[in-house]
Amino acid sequence: MSTQTVENGRHRVVVIGSGFGGLFGTKHLKRADVDVTLISKTSTHLFQPLLYQVATGILSVGEIAPATRLVLRKQKNAQVLLGEVTDIDLTAKTVTSRLLDQDTVTAFDSLIVATGAQQSYFGNDRFATYAPGMKTIDDALELRGRILGAFEQAELATTQEERDRLLTFVVVGAGPTGVELAGQIAELSDRTLEGTFHNIDPRDARVVLIEGAGAVLGPMGPNLGGKAERRLEKMGVEIQLNAMVIDVDAFGVTVKDSDGTIRRIESACKVWSAGVQASPLGKMIADQSDGTEVDRAGRVVVEPDLTVKGHPNVFVVGDLMSVPNVPGQAQGAIQGATYAARQIKAGLAGHPPQERKPFKYFNKGSMATISRFSAVCQVGKLEFGGFIAWLAWLALHLYYLVGYRSRIVTVIQWFVTFLGRSRGQMAATEQWVFARLALEAISNGDDEDAEQLAAALGGSTNSRVAVDKAHTDAKAG
Repeated sequence: MSTQTVENGRHRVVVIGSGFGGLFGTKHLKRADVDVTLISKTSTHLFQPLLYQVATGILSVGEIAPATRLVLRKQKNAQVLLGEVTDIDLTAKTVTSRLLDQDTVTAFDSLIVATGAQQSYFGNDRFATYAPGMKTIDDALELRGRILGAFEQAELATTQEERDRLLTFVVVGAGPTGVELAGQIAELSDRTLEGTFHNIDPRDARVVLIEGAGAVLGPMGPNLGGKAERRLEKMGVEIQLNAMVIDVDAFGVTVKDSDGTIRRIESACKVWSAGVQASPLGKMIADQSDGTEVDRAGRVVVEPDLTVKGHPNVFVVGDLMSVPNVPGQAQGAIQGATYAARQIKAGLAGHPPQERKPFKYFNKGSMATISRFSAVCQVGKLEFGGFIAWLAWLALHLYYLVGYRSRIVTVIQWFVTFLGRSRGQMAATEQWVFARLALEAISNGDDEDAEQLAAALGGSTNSRVAVDKAHTDAKAG
């Protein structure tokens, strides 16, 4: 175990997480008389809203996930530590992180926790084996492999039943991610892959969008939700509302309709975008604070200044904080982290916590892209869709991308994809699909699910052997 120390005695700020909250909180302390240590379990700043474009071959990982060290290398008062936070001690004011088998203890005077959220399967975590979420780079690359692999296996299928199963893509959850992903899978099959196979027509692919509630893009209201629904249906996406997924396995999903009917959809490729669960660090912090609670999603119910009770130096921001009328989106994380940084600087200037004004969230609007040239946008009471909304969506996402290179390359990739038929990131390997299964076999000591999925996805003999070997090694170890 190692301990991080600061010899010059300056105020020490630890920031946990390298997403929007963590990065913006760190950057807003650039000129403050503090030493900032950013701790993250990933080495990149992930622009999560564009993950689905990595999954569908439009953008590369490099465009949406620049290295955090490169982003912050000109900020002299910032240090980046790679490691997963395993413990936060609010009394001792320390954060313990682990990288491989090494623990590092970092002391703090102020703490900003911005660890975000992970995919929630509502208690059915085994679904993750068959229906990955869309929260990490690994998720996107694995899903790309599954999507493209399904078409490749359909080309070799010997029965129409098997071909239909392989060409059925199920997206669970009709929020922005689900809508955007369903639209891009439809465009991938209708435009990019048209004419590229001999035995199948990719345009025969069936894209099913399942939503447990009664509307597409429910939080955006019936007007914009209706526009999105009609556009998706025009593209051939099959929308099933008031439908609850009650089981997922390697070969498909089981759905329960509002009238109690239970039915089956055979599908090789599924993706889950139906819910989120906050980082477990939220409960760890709340348990150490007298009176602080977490909500059903594990988010910390913070004070008006985004701190926890009894610890005015500990800020919780982004998807980990529970604040009324603040959505779990990038703008909420950015505004919360910026607010926290300002309070830290105010404290250094001699202003006590009692003088803090409550955090106020400014809603800049919501938007979601449906297909090329079509999106929906909500700014205050103004609602609009179509081409103008799509241009606004492009501009906003370009603005928040980090680095001029990423913006330039992204514009080029978008130009090629949306004006033509090609996509520049169509590579996929079996390792992207099966590596996670091998790791799960090691950790769980059971590769039955992995074997079943390998068979369902048509994995090669080598893929199944790799999973078997992982299981054998785990037993031997």
